[in-house]
Amino acid sequence: MRHVISLLIENESGALSRVSGLFSARGYNIESLTVAPTEDASMSRMTIVTTGSDDIIEQITKQLNKLVEVVKVVDISEAAHIERELMLIKVRASGKDREEVKRTADIFRARIIDVTESSYVIELTGNQGKLDAFIGAIDADLILETVRSGICGIGRGDRVLKV
Repeated sequence: MRHVISLLIENESGALSRVSGLFSARGYNIESLTVAPTEDASMSRMTIVTTGSDDIIEQITKQLNKLVEVVKVVDISEAAHIERELMLIKVRASGKDREEVKRTADIFRARIIDVTESSYVIELTGNQGKLDAFIGAIDADLILETVRSGICGIGRGDRVLKV
């Protein structure tokens, strides 16, 4: 089962290494990892997407809580939450393909952020399914390069991850 784990961590050098080391030492895979400072510059928020049974996720959560730098850990996928990912995709756009790529970008509410005579760079934000669907809708031969940010997630309603 897929889980989105969000944690607050002290913004110190080596903290990311210790968290990722915990996963690798136990043989758990990280599907996606994003980290950035919060409104408090001394803290960072890390969002980790991983898979495993409820028992494995509980063990991961307990191990994360033991790390000195970790302030708080929450599995936000346990309740209503919002997930978003950013994708930048460079596609070949020349001749007849140019208008078709633009039309597809419009359908997915993507933005074309760079235009050359032979290519577009398209920015798309959404859940993983939406980004995957966009890639599927574009002819694979047109895709030149793809960059994805990884998932950022936040609990809905009154759920807040704060100290």
